[in-house]
Amino acid sequence: MPTDSARPTQPTPVADLSYEQAREELASVVSRLETGGETLEGSLALWERGEARPRSPHLLHAVARAVRVPVTELLLTPEGGASLRWLRFAAGLSVDEVAHAAHLSVASLKRWEAQGCRRTPSPATLDAVAAALGVPTAEVESALRPR
Repeated sequence: MPTDSARPTQPTPVADLSYEQAREELASVVSRLETGGETLEGSLALWERGEARPRSPHLLHAVARAVRVPVTELLLTPEGGASLRWLRFAAGLSVDEVAHAAHLSVASLKRWEAQGCRRTPSPATLDAVAAALGVPTAEVESALRPR
């Protein structure tokens, strides 16, 4: 009869990990993915272990690079088209980075991501946000429409 040590160990459920343990595991996963230390199946299993979408566009881009897929393949496009948040994640930028590049307040950008805009911002503002995100101005205008 096999001993307990002979059984393959199951990973601890993410919900049961402390912040420090989860952070260590994440660092290990990203390192293995970036160095090619995982097979495609292993890479997908690591991605599936997550219980929510990445909260950091930088992490999302690191995972996309590690599994060698375009970042947009890891993002689900919202019904009705890309949202401002989706465009920001696809660009790999934080709220602070986009706000700084577009000369906007962080609060305004967060509000636009959460609620859209009742009034269309000025053409100069739309152009600045589009330039920061690397997308056409029309895409930003569409993304800002209230949903």
